[in-house]
Amino acid sequence: MSEVMRLVGKSLAPEVVLREMLHLMSELLGLNRGRIVLADFVGDIALEGLADRKPTARSAASGPSSAIRYAYGLTRGEMARGRYGPAEGITGRVLATAQPIIVQDIDAEPQFLMRAVDRAHLPQEVVAFIALPIELNTNAGHEVIGVLACHRIRSRDRQLNDDVAVLKILATLAGQLLQLQALVADKTRALQAKNQLLTRALETAAARYGIIGTSPALLQALSELERVSEASASVLLLGESGTGKELFARAVHLSSQRRDQPFIKVNCAAIPDTLFESELFGYERGAFTGAQTARAGWFEQADQGTIFLDEIGEMPLPMQTKLLRTLQEGTIVRLGGKRELKVAVRVVAATNRDLAQDVARGTFRRDLFYRLNVIPIRLPSLRERPQDIRALTIHFLSRVNQDNQRNVSLSAQALSKLEQHAWPGNIRELGNVIERLVLLTDSTMVSGPELERFLPTGPEGAAPGSALVATPDVKPLAIAAAPLVRDYQAAQSHSPAQLQQALAAHGGNQSRAAQAMGLTVRQFSYRLRKISLNNVDNL
Repeated sequence: MSEVMRLVGKSLAPEVVLREMLHLMSELLGLNRGRIVLADFVGDIALEGLADRKPTARSAASGPSSAIRYAYGLTRGEMARGRYGPAEGITGRVLATAQPIIVQDIDAEPQFLMRAVDRAHLPQEVVAFIALPIELNTNAGHEVIGVLACHRIRSRDRQLNDDVAVLKILATLAGQLLQLQALVADKTRALQAKNQLLTRALETAAARYGIIGTSPALLQALSELERVSEASASVLLLGESGTGKELFARAVHLSSQRRDQPFIKVNCAAIPDTLFESELFGYERGAFTGAQTARAGWFEQADQGTIFLDEIGEMPLPMQTKLLRTLQEGTIVRLGGKRELKVAVRVVAATNRDLAQDVARGTFRRDLFYRLNVIPIRLPSLRERPQDIRALTIHFLSRVNQDNQRNVSLSAQALSKLEQHAWPGNIRELGNVIERLVLLTDSTMVSGPELERFLPTGPEGAAPGSALVATPDVKPLAIAAAPLVRDYQAAQSHSPAQLQQALAAHGGNQSRAAQAMGLTVRQFSYRLRKISLNNVDNL
């Protein structure tokens, strides 16, 4: 018995525990050709709804059909023959009457069918057959769902009653195991149904916010968003560039009580340091030269609504101090003003930087980081949600085709190639590729090979036809012709020496230098500013 319970502790799968139990019966007790016969209404061991079944009336002339489901010492063919009609044979009678039956000599019992095992395959001596009911406890009482049976050689030293006592215990354990498995199956089905409802709700929410995709990583982020939508605490959206932070920020706003109030987006990376204060907090007339009238800043315009501070990691330190004060006290002071103005604004910030590292380096205030990081939500990269690439591609195709009166579609092979691409630029990069493809292709059905020329090359690869420009003591830099599809480049993609080299090679012209390096002018200028190369005349 302890060995059986050990098996139950390892697994609840009936096919594992019940077959091993029959094996132990044979090896330890000499009870051979053990089998467990289950009624047909039990189904595929899911035991669906058995806990709610009402016990049926039993008589020797009625009962369910049944079949051998688990066995030890029987071949597959013998198990397949082990099917019994209502009250048919010894097994059918046990199932119909719920009473155990002991056949002392199978050769002397006319109701013993010899169906599963031919008599010629059994020992020539006297063979007994023991069959006991397997019961399940239901809400309305006991229900017999099966039979535990075996052959036994009569000429044994051990008393027959001892074997019957052991078999009764094993039949009880079998019933309890099946009952437990039924309960687990019921709970699993309930949880699966609940998960399906939640998934459908999240998918509906995603569609409502214009978010495309049903991958688990995306739905997890959306679930976190839904849970905090009614709170007023700050939300920090984390993730790589191009993962849809603005769309999620709008979703936070639309799912909250502030949905009918303003939603103001501020790109912190696009505001010059000298204009930060006036842009965020506004200014009074005469605050500086050219301030002919007073102007409300972004925080004031977002009063009672939501302000989205994109690229918060690019905010200069002096401005971080003033932002922290606004977040703590809920007030602003216009540039050149003297009175405080109360604002009730929910802040949603976003960054693709590691703010914790910026705090350690001293480029981001620790107290502001804690203030913003109340509810962090990580947005998955496109690499983490490849199953969404097809839906996003179809969405972009439909939009670009409609905007440009085109009718371009992709073959199955082309879609497969898109799903296999790394997409370092995430959704933004995918959208750009689809737009360029629609505008530049001559085909209405783009094949896999044709798609290749629209896909960006690896970030370390140089486009064909590139020319080398070298300067003393500087590693030669490949200055490539502008590619058909511009590569996504990380903010740290080029060293200061490479930027200097490209700029010098093009006579200080940032536009040509940026084009040669596969960057936009804005990206090139941003890199110059990040490494303090603003004074290009000194290069």
